[in-house]
Amino acid sequence: MKKILPALVPGFAVGVLQIVPMLKSFACCLLIPLAGFFSVTLYQKSTGSENKIGISKGIVLGLFTGIFAAVFTSLFEIFITLITKSNDLVLTYNELIKTMDSLPFDPALKQQVIDLMGSMKTEIQTTGFSLLYSFTIIFNNFLTNTIFGMIGGAIGAQYFNSRFKRNNDRE
Repeated sequence: MKKILPALVPGFAVGVLQIVPMLKSFACCLLIPLAGFFSVTLYQKSTGSENKIGISKGIVLGLFTGIFAAVFTSLFEIFITLITKSNDLVLTYNELIKTMDSLPFDPALKQQVIDLMGSMKTEIQTTGFSLLYSFTIIFNNFLTNTIFGMIGGAIGAQYFNSRFKRNNDRE
């Protein structure tokens, strides 16, 4: 539990923050790496160790932070969509269609993508749930959150290792 809790706390916090519309834009590049960094901080405090933290340990802590963040973000996103019967796809559907029209793809392929997005939009507006949309959100969150969480964990481990080195050089 001591190894999971330092990743669970920042993962949950980022899961909550990723639902806030203005903060959602900063999630992958700022919030998730900070959560990975913070998980290394919590791990060091929970173990009470002043020793170096291996980069691999930081990466693993960041990975778990990203996994927890992805789980919580996906659950919150799906739950809010279920209640409100609206989400980013529903709100930006018309802009997505315009963007699709400007892309240099085969017209048949464009139409298939537009039809898929339209069916997801309709399902969300009528029932509040779309299996395809949910799968897409879960996949996207797991992919981006784990990658950026590992980056944050590695940066956190490197930061604490450099701090450890500076403290030992002074002695």
